[in-house]
Amino acid sequence: MKVKISTNEKFHAITVVEAHLTANMTAALHDLCEPLLKQDVKNLLLNLKDIQKMDSAAAQAIWDLRNLFYAARASLVLCELQPSVKKYFDQNEQFENLQIAPTALEGSDIIFMEELEREFTD
Repeated sequence: MKVKISTNEKFHAITVVEAHLTANMTAALHDLCEPLLKQDVKNLLLNLKDIQKMDSAAAQAIWDLRNLFYAARASLVLCELQPSVKKYFDQNEQFENLQIAPTALEGSDIIFMEELEREFTD
């Protein structure tokens, strides 16, 4: 699986550079993302702008990854989803708590707001 990774003071940004996201690819994504939770910067902005198609197992794996991050008091925000991928998440109630932003900038805003919220609740 091809990805681009960048990091700033509040989050890691990972862009998946593939047209299709399948379950076996999400295992590699999980292996890439889970170690981030042990770093000082734990939040993740997952940019899926190149993904045109995703199978249900891949969607479930992203949901599981989201739960892993939130259990560790870290944010995981998806951004720049293609219409077919966004529609899949929108049509399945199971995914209603996913944070999905139209752009990377709006995704980073969500991460900053969640960080502030966590600071106030600690």
